[in-house]
Amino acid sequence: MKIQDVPFTISDWGHMESQEFAGETGTSHWQTFTSAELRVRMVEYTPGFRSDHWCPRGHVLLVLDGELTIELKDGRVIKLPPRTSFQVGDDDSNPHLAYTEKGAKVFIVD
Repeated sequence: MKIQDVPFTISDWGHMESQEFAGETGTSHWQTFTSAELRVRMVEYTPGFRSDHWCPRGHVLLVLDGELTIELKDGRVIKLPPRTSFQVGDDDSNPHLAYTEKGAKVFIVD
């Protein structure tokens, strides 16, 4: 990841508006900062959330609360408890999707 053309910026996540997105099941609530090619998000997944698509986009994702399960299209399934992260590049060889039974709060940079 190369971050370019992004001025010094402070994000006050405690006061930022959120948008709701439906998954295959459940919903997610995104607070998003974007600048140039950078997107930074605080995302809360409701209990029972499951993504509605395989994602080929690169991310750095840190679980802050709850538990998130990442499924890779090659069949691997990884459970991420709080204070764990995953990193994956922008490519079609690592499509992944997320789901959670209990709900989760995550911080994502992509």
